[in-house]
Amino acid sequence: MLVIPKIKPFLLSSFLISSVVFSQAHNVSDGYQKPTDPLVVQNLDQWQDMKFGLFMHWGTYSQWGIVESWSLCPEDESWTQRKPEHGKTYDEYVKNYENLQTTFNPTQFNPQKWADAVKKAGMKYVVFTTKHHDGFAMFDTQQSDYKITSPKTPFSKNPKSDVTKEVFNTFRKEGFKIGAYFSKPDWYSDDYWWPYFPPKDRNVNYDPKKYPERWENFKKFTFNQLNEITSNYGKIDILWLDGGWVRPFHTIDPKVEWQRTIKVEQDIDMDKIGTMARKNQPGIIIVDRTVPGKWENYVTPEQAVPEHALPIPWESCITMGDSFSYIPNDNYKTSQKIIETLVKIISRGGNYLMNIAPGPNGDYDPIVYERLQQISGWMNKNQSAVFATRAIAPYHEGNYYYTQSKDHHTVNVFHLDEQSEYKAPEVLTFSIPVNFKPKSLKILGLSSKIQWKKTAGDALEIKLPEERKNLKYATVIQIIQ
Repeated sequence: MLVIPKIKPFLLSSFLISSVVFSQAHNVSDGYQKPTDPLVVQNLDQWQDMKFGLFMHWGTYSQWGIVESWSLCPEDESWTQRKPEHGKTYDEYVKNYENLQTTFNPTQFNPQKWADAVKKAGMKYVVFTTKHHDGFAMFDTQQSDYKITSPKTPFSKNPKSDVTKEVFNTFRKEGFKIGAYFSKPDWYSDDYWWPYFPPKDRNVNYDPKKYPERWENFKKFTFNQLNEITSNYGKIDILWLDGGWVRPFHTIDPKVEWQRTIKVEQDIDMDKIGTMARKNQPGIIIVDRTVPGKWENYVTPEQAVPEHALPIPWESCITMGDSFSYIPNDNYKTSQKIIETLVKIISRGGNYLMNIAPGPNGDYDPIVYERLQQISGWMNKNQSAVFATRAIAPYHEGNYYYTQSKDHHTVNVFHLDEQSEYKAPEVLTFSIPVNFKPKSLKILGLSSKIQWKKTAGDALEIKLPEERKNLKYATVIQIIQ
């Protein structure tokens, strides 16, 4: 993916969409355009109900345990440093990287195992990297031999070698919405990084206006691969397009540092791509991330959570470990941290797309399954406060976070305590949303009768029973009017 594996927190003013630069080099695009196609609107509403999704970055790079494709990029960044043992010169490094195709053999690949584990943890949609910036296709493209199904790749002999098909079919069977991640830039393509010139940075290494035939070939190549994905892989609900530097020059936001590095026109013709994708997949959500306009159906803050509610569809993509791609002995977040992040995101109206990276053997680290099992225990008790909900003011006050049912009859209040392992207090006091008239309430996961009363200033005071000591990660109060 993405640009930097670790980032600092960022701030968003309430309902502020424009002029915000994230420290990890992504921004919420100015000028959001609400889709008008009724099927897209319906799909987007269903997607907003789902709240919790699985992101998977996987490719030949997992064998080296490095930051996805980024070490191929000749930009001098600390997080893209190449290891000397992988090549002493840039050209040698690229050759060795591309040669990873000849050793990629993830024989433990079993998408049903993944689907079973993440479904129990409450995830309801999946976004899988069909192709990252390095150009290696994790699907059976006919446009290139740099792919997992090529005879050059050992795994091509496996009956499940088209891993994109296997992932999509397996997760679709389990009721997931299906998302295809696809990188618009392709650093393997001679029509993007033309071998006549050395690559200078992440951008195309020639001027497409000066060499329009070559750029036209790249546009056709991109169109054809996306046509394959949206034609040959069953129902697809989301087309998640990364590599926002491939964009019309006039859409560049000079306030965003990485966009200022774009010096040439890189219009990939999203109208043609989007029209084709909608013809192949009616109602498909298209996320041309960071490029404002009709093809960015939701926005995608990365590795961070906006501090306030946003009035447009959005999704935070955040790693379970420190990296989007597999790294041995990664530092995986605790279950409490994951649940706290989910609560913050849904209280502000967003979705949580949590990335889990398979290793070179084709499976997750064992600790991932432990985390998912722990999350599933919490989700079993509290899911009614999570799914098919929307944001409601005051959204967040102190340690309290709010959601509401879509029919507005139920308000859910989450109490968190991020200082230590969660322990529910004896008394909870919090504001009631304006014009909401509580008639009854319960604590999800507790069977005891709950004592509660309204206090001055439209607040509720709840006395929790001794049974509260059984609550893990959060206390969830469900109030009905």
